Amino acid sequence: MFLLFAGLLTVTNSCDSYKKTLKSGNNELKYETAIDLYEQGNFNKALQFFDILRAIHRGTERGEILTYYTANCYFQLKDYNIASYYYKQYATAYPRGEHVQEATFYSAYCNYLDSPRSSLDQTSTFMALKELQLYIDLYPNDSRVEEATKLMDDLRDKLEVKDYNIAHLYYNMESYQAAITSFENLLDDYPDTDYREDVLYFITKAYFKYAEKSIYTKKKLRYEATVEAYNNLKHLYPESDYLKEVEDISKNARKYIK
Repeated sequence: MFLLFAGLLTVTNSCDSYKKTLKSGNNELKYETAIDLYEQGNFNKALQFFDILRAIHRGTERGEILTYYTANCYFQLKDYNIASYYYKQYATAYPRGEHVQEATFYSAYCNYLDSPRSSLDQTSTFMALKELQLYIDLYPNDSRVEEATKLMDDLRDKLEVKDYNIAHLYYNMESYQAAITSFENLLDDYPDTDYREDVLYFITKAYFKYAEKSIYTKKKLRYEATVEAYNNLKHLYPESDYLKEVEDISKNARKYIK
């Protein structure tokens, strides 16, 4: 019982001391306390000191340390959006700083970690791609370039999935012109896509359905596009399971272009 009471008393005194230090005018003590808290892994408390001290030491060696440690705190707390902000701030404010190369990478990496699943807004994904490319351009010989390249590939795969799903959604909604444009853009943007066979199949069907709904003067051109899409599929994927279905579509389209 005595040991429990003594432990609680120690914790209470420690909290009181921490609060007094935070409110005091002794910036030297605040700095020492902040660094101790950071090194102990007490990132939330350390941040309270860092937020006060960064403005005081801006542009100095301590300011550099505080900004870098602030970014690291948010990274450890998995608040990647804010962590990226402070890594970027460090790289901007201290371009010759000891950790500028690492901060440049981690600013991009935080956006990578913050990138959501493909069905959601991809602002963080585009930002990560931009910053990872910047990192590779600035430090082409760095050991992290290979990792940065792999991260970019992951992000592009996510965007590819999103673009495919959007195009497929247009098709299901019977917005065939939008579907065709989206599918064709996907082939342009991702020439090595694993979806190529599926995309050519849906382009063929979409052109045919689009032609059926078109005014008379537009029908021939769109039936011709149907046949061309079918031929592309047949040429690239002669064993495709889709061919039997779209061959009938192509035959029907040819009736209108003789």
